[in-house]
Amino acid sequence: MCRNIKTLFNFEPPATDDEIHASALQFVRKLSGFNKPSQANEAAFDRAVAEVSEAARKLLTSLHTQAPTRNREIEAEKAKERSRLRFG
Repeated sequence: MCRNIKTLFNFEPPATDDEIHASALQFVRKLSGFNKPSQANEAAFDRAVAEVSEAARKLLTSLHTQAPTRNREIEAEKAKERSRLRFG
């Protein structure tokens, strides 16, 4: 999994369209191997990003959990602490 793709489910406030699009873009970049596609591949690349975004949006709205929602700031602090412990 691409390290730049972040978990978007079960946060308050919910993931924005921009966050979903950014994750889809990273996913398509990883699959295709293109950071920026050529003009010949741009339409297919953009279509894939749109389709993955829609699929991700549908997934996020259909998931259910009993777990309490997570706070973005607290989770970011936990990630920083894990990084500090790992890399010093």
